[in-house]
Amino acid sequence: MALIVQKYGGTSVGSAERIKNVARRVARWKGKGHDVVVVVSAMSGETNRLIALAKEVQGTPDPRELDVALSTGEQVTIALLSMALIDLGVRARSYTGGQVKIMTDSAFTKARIVSIDEARIRADLAHGHVVVVAGFQGVDEAGNITTLGRGGSDTTGVALAAALKADECQIYTDVDGVYTTDPRIVPEARRLSTITFEEMLEMASLGSKVLQIRSVEFAGKYRVKLRVLSSFEEEGEGTLITFEEDDKMEQAIISGIAFNRDEAKITILGVPDRPGIAYQILGPVGDANIDVDMIVQNVGHDGLTDFSFTVHRNDYQKTLDTLKPVIAHIKARGIHGGDKIAKVSAVGVGMRSHAGIASTMFRALAEEGINIEMISTSEIKVSVVIDEKYMELAVRVLHKVFGLDQPAA
Repeated sequence: MALIVQKYGGTSVGSAERIKNVARRVARWKGKGHDVVVVVSAMSGETNRLIALAKEVQGTPDPRELDVALSTGEQVTIALLSMALIDLGVRARSYTGGQVKIMTDSAFTKARIVSIDEARIRADLAHGHVVVVAGFQGVDEAGNITTLGRGGSDTTGVALAAALKADECQIYTDVDGVYTTDPRIVPEARRLSTITFEEMLEMASLGSKVLQIRSVEFAGKYRVKLRVLSSFEEEGEGTLITFEEDDKMEQAIISGIAFNRDEAKITILGVPDRPGIAYQILGPVGDANIDVDMIVQNVGHDGLTDFSFTVHRNDYQKTLDTLKPVIAHIKARGIHGGDKIAKVSAVGVGMRSHAGIASTMFRALAEEGINIEMISTSEIKVSVVIDEKYMELAVRVLHKVFGLDQPAA
């Protein structure tokens, strides 16, 4: 008998019939003698509906009250799934994040998990219940409801698996695993049977929507065995995210091509080239709870330099507004930017033992007339910022040039 944590996304529970299908799947696992904890998202489209409703009432919704509203989506799903399980003769009990005592910080709409009290779940499991937990939410020290940001249900699932020391955390979604890239852009993309945590972390951070990045961080930190599966297929092994990479070093140089449309670029012109200037610019951005991604500072001339960085597209205007007083204070020449860019990345642990990956990538893009605006590298990835209109072409070209169109050896 094993302790399994299963997480089902919004499309998996998008209707009453799909909720019943999930219940039947969970019941089969329970019937095999396993202890099962289920984490669910809101029904597909529900979070967007609640956000739109909040904006109808208040143009810029109060973050605390928005979290109160958004958390109701998952509360509906846990109740319905528990009902479906009970209807099948399976003992089930549902809990919100606050009832489980998933404690978070107080960063409304993008909170981080601080601790989990798993005692109540363990007691229910010991009495033969399937425990159904609302993903995406928790409470802070003051008892305020908080949400974990988009995709936060993945994080809830993995965090619970870590707290419970589960044998496996299964993420059920609308795809049957992790692919070399999005099959909607490259039909030749293929499912990976395994991928390392390092690669998955890079893929998630670079735009792959299969798993939320914080869930991968949790899984890697606490060595949670993680598997991505399809909720619409009865059979299949999905993709196992593993620590084992020795054999992959020889099998594939590049494991996947990731991309992200949700990028915006900001350039500050004529910045005084002196110690501490980067902090003067990015300090206020960080204080505004805005995540900065790629950063490039050009070589200075006449004591001045240009400073560029990228943020999430949704934070573009907020970043510009935050920096207006900064620009005046540091006496920079000006600021400009744009949100019609995209980031495309090649990811693979094989880069550590193979030279020339970046040059191959740059040559392939140049041959297609695609200009590179920014470059960022790590041990296992090369990322470029390009004009958004060339993103799909770049993904297809790089997928082919690195041999990912070919069946796995």
